[in-house]
Amino acid sequence: MTEVARSVAIKLRSCSKTFPDGTKALQPLDLDVGAGETLVILGPSGCGKTTTLRIIAGLDEPDPGGKVLFDGEDVTPVPIERRDVGIVFQSYALFPNMSVRENVAYGLRVRRRPAAEQRSRADEMLAMMRIEALADRRIDQLSGGQRQRVALARALAIRPRALLLDEPLTALDAKLRETLRVEIDGLLRRVGITAIYVTHDQAEAMALGDRIVVMEHGRVAQIGSPREIYRAPKSRFVADFIGTMNKLPGRAEAGRFVTAAGSIPWSREAGAAEAAFRPEDARIVPAGPDALRATVTTSFFLGDRTRLVLDVAGTAVTVDSSERAAWTRGEAVHLAVPPQALIDLGDRA
Repeated sequence: MTEVARSVAIKLRSCSKTFPDGTKALQPLDLDVGAGETLVILGPSGCGKTTTLRIIAGLDEPDPGGKVLFDGEDVTPVPIERRDVGIVFQSYALFPNMSVRENVAYGLRVRRRPAAEQRSRADEMLAMMRIEALADRRIDQLSGGQRQRVALARALAIRPRALLLDEPLTALDAKLRETLRVEIDGLLRRVGITAIYVTHDQAEAMALGDRIVVMEHGRVAQIGSPREIYRAPKSRFVADFIGTMNKLPGRAEAGRFVTAAGSIPWSREAGAAEAAFRPEDARIVPAGPDALRATVTTSFFLGDRTRLVLDVAGTAVTVDSSERAAWTRGEAVHLAVPPQALIDLGDRA
């Protein structure tokens, strides 16, 4: 395996960021990233995710009192060029006046490595990214996907202690994003580098992250594995931001969740005023004591599944079904949700 990394554990302690106009971009943040871990920072525009990445990189300083630690060493005053981090931007930030090989070798050149080492190292990275045939091309002769591979090769050529990626796939079309997402995941697993990946795309976050940090208004809303974030959201914001979440009003009583359309089993104690569940966890079933009455509002055939939008006593509910049945608008159906799939959001802010 090609050696490209000296993975580092990263810690942020009390890192906040206030801009000169008084805008608080980041509330005081403590964050631990394990050596070799891929941590994805996920959230909408303006939530503080890029600010966090820039503080880790050394592009921005935290407010006084904040600290950035690499393997326990305080690197807060250390400039970006001495932190040994590789950065991949959404805009690629490649040099148009240089060839692909020269772009990849650039970080080695500014570090005054011997010319022979620059070339051999660049060629090694190009081979790893499977773009050797592009070595002598100019940047303006490359597609978006090729440019992103060059940017990744350049970031890894210096053997960084961490790889920082800021929305690297946003400018690409959907099919290419999916292809590169798979490639980046394979690359990160292969080289074992500490990686921090910023995105607003939940599919990227779920696919790439060992853990996901969901941010809201400059604060951490939740940290957990993709499965934990998806299956056990800790706030209404996280539930709404990650995937599709149905929210059904009603009340919990005597081991059931009671709605105007009937009731279904639920082990939650009395008091909850709302239950939530994912579209894939619901099922269309025959009428019965453990099913809710519903009416089909819309039906979308998506090939591998059918997405239904149901009216359940005035609440729109989305259901994904893998059954081969066809439903029509206005059709009366019945809906069941397993008790273990119900999530309580009724007493959360």
